[in-house]
Amino acid sequence: MATFQAPKGTYDLIPPVSVKYLAVREAIAAPLRNSGYGYIETPGFEDVGLFARGVGESTDIVSKEMYAFETKGGDQLALRPEGTASVLRAALEASLHKKGNLPVKLWYSGSYYRYEKPQAGRYRHFSQVGAEAIGAEDPALDAELIILADQAYRSLGLSDFRILLNSLGDKECRPVYREALQSFLRGLDLDAETMRRAEINPLRVLDDKRADVQKQLVGAPVLRDYLCDACKAYHEQVRVLVTAAGVAFEDDDKLVRGLDYYTRTTFEFVHEGLGIAVGGGGRYDGLSEMIGGPALPSVGWALGVDRTVLALEKEGVELDIPASTSVFAVALGEAKATVFGLVTQLRKAGVAADMSYGGKGLKGAMKDANRSGARFAVVAGDRDLAEGVVQLKDMESGEQSAVPVTELIDTVKARLA
Repeated sequence: MATFQAPKGTYDLIPPVSVKYLAVREAIAAPLRNSGYGYIETPGFEDVGLFARGVGESTDIVSKEMYAFETKGGDQLALRPEGTASVLRAALEASLHKKGNLPVKLWYSGSYYRYEKPQAGRYRHFSQVGAEAIGAEDPALDAELIILADQAYRSLGLSDFRILLNSLGDKECRPVYREALQSFLRGLDLDAETMRRAEINPLRVLDDKRADVQKQLVGAPVLRDYLCDACKAYHEQVRVLVTAAGVAFEDDDKLVRGLDYYTRTTFEFVHEGLGIAVGGGGRYDGLSEMIGGPALPSVGWALGVDRTVLALEKEGVELDIPASTSVFAVALGEAKATVFGLVTQLRKAGVAADMSYGGKGLKGAMKDANRSGARFAVVAGDRDLAEGVVQLKDMESGEQSAVPVTELIDTVKARLA
């Protein structure tokens, strides 16, 4: 019988590597929880229209990469290709914008799906941690999110990345730029699909990675030259606040990101060693109205967990991850029931404990103890228990001593401390 494998472009997270992913998620989430962001979780699939309207039909994400399907009941659904539209939909559905002070601050963590050509750092199933501040137009929010993402990366030990920053204007000034850019693009030698995209959203063409397209874009109108006074002032405030926080960035006139809903501030975290973005985001003041909600200016970002892990490996950063087990117990003879009870008591006392299963002998069980990474091994046989003691072995020093059963928990906690 043939064995099954994970689908192409996906990966399984298994120990010990999975612990690194959990640590990265925790590090990214920590600054958010410390800054008023509450956790939200949305379904893995949504109505196709949510992404078509919000992310944009002209984007590769919607037109080429989205996993869309029809249910048995005839609903048109899609596996979520990104998190912002889903989070905003959930916030609107729950009327979170009506229940307290704005902005509504939310963070999330989950899996996302895009049908892309698999390669390092680009998967069909990938993991992100994201943050959204919904319902307020304030440069301080844009700056806050950029600073929090930088803080998360720095806390992990990453340093070889750049922050790119740009403004995409708003509904007042972007139409003027759009017309100028479309006029420029119509004079280029572009294929029919690219020209179709240019008519829907010409900024998408600026994001085209093909060398022959980029070569023709030299001399294209720059959005910065078309920003209205309000957008210029807003962007300058973001720049000032980020700079005041000691976070370095680079202005990038060509940064547009791959989603249609962005307005004004847009930013990206590019890792030099990988040569790809490990995270990014921006302001999306019109998205709520696009998906049927009220005007709710908002800003957010998503950071790739798998890409962050790759960046850590590229920089040779080893995370300080504590062993998952502090005490490993080994029962000899008829002592298993008693030792199992001791392990249960240790766990209840907050000590991470495991034990040897399967009736292994002392040698095999101690190999398990070594592999577990536990600081201490508790070994007990019939004679030990008859004397009311267990043997407590320090796995680092090799020292071993008899400890009364009644004092085991206190002794272990004291030595771990």
